[in-house]
Amino acid sequence: AMGHGPAVNDAMQNETGFDVVLGFTLTERDARGRCVRLGPALDTILSAHDYPPAIRHLLSETLVVAALMGSLVKDAGGQMTLQVQGAGGIVDLLVCDFREGELRGYAQHDAERLADLGPNPALKALFGNEAYLAVTFDLAETGERYQGIVPLEGESLAAICEAYFRQSEQVPTLLRVAVRSEGERTIAGGLLIQHLPDGEEGRERLHVRYDDPDWEHVAVLGESVRHAELIDEDLSLEALLWRLFHEEAELRVAPVAQVTRGCRCSPDHYAKVLSSFPEKEREEMKQDDGTIHVDCAFCSRVFRVAI
Repeated sequence: AMGHGPAVNDAMQNETGFDVVLGFTLTERDARGRCVRLGPALDTILSAHDYPPAIRHLLSETLVVAALMGSLVKDAGGQMTLQVQGAGGIVDLLVCDFREGELRGYAQHDAERLADLGPNPALKALFGNEAYLAVTFDLAETGERYQGIVPLEGESLAAICEAYFRQSEQVPTLLRVAVRSEGERTIAGGLLIQHLPDGEEGRERLHVRYDDPDWEHVAVLGESVRHAELIDEDLSLEALLWRLFHEEAELRVAPVAQVTRGCRCSPDHYAKVLSSFPEKEREEMKQDDGTIHVDCAFCSRVFRVAI
């Protein structure tokens, strides 16, 4: 399709709905990306708790970023976790993780203090001073764990994750996220683009050029995406990518993950975790019915574990 718009592979033709992460590459620009629009899976995650609008928006944004970043993990069974913590903030803990399409998230907050902030509180107001973002990659195949930590300095979580890639991985990255809630229904979309010249993925990159003309070109195109486009139900993600990159020589697009609410809690899982506790501690945990009650914060279910 040289000179006539992008060549788009056939694998993505039927993937136009919600909860699918699309991967794409601009081969002649040394760029790759991810695009996602969350719908039913997001509603399922949010329904575990009665989150007020500001927390619902924050958690939705974080879940989109987790899906975009987590889907970059090629390790089978590998997991990416985003965790934000601060000191003295209204949000005590925000955590989301992604593993092979399974997405989950949870936010713990002080509802009374939140009510005093108004409808659109800033990140610093939510998390307080000295807050930080920890990004953790757990690779199942090798058992290795990598973690990068960046201060929570920025207007949005997307901007802070851009800083993470710049500081911890030396990868020029563009992240855009949009969220819209209507009643009990929430739609959230996001776009991630990265510059990986000379196939340098997975290697330490000491001499990154943020002024590389190919990256500057791709970044300008990516920055042109509008908030409304990311959450427009009538605009498929494929059509959105075509709209952004139709003048490029080649655009390759393929689905990389189907997203589901992926809480991995079960009686068997908790029995395995509890088996590592000393027997005396397990006895102290038992309720009147002889089981240990475990409350899963991610899905808001209580499990009665006999052990």
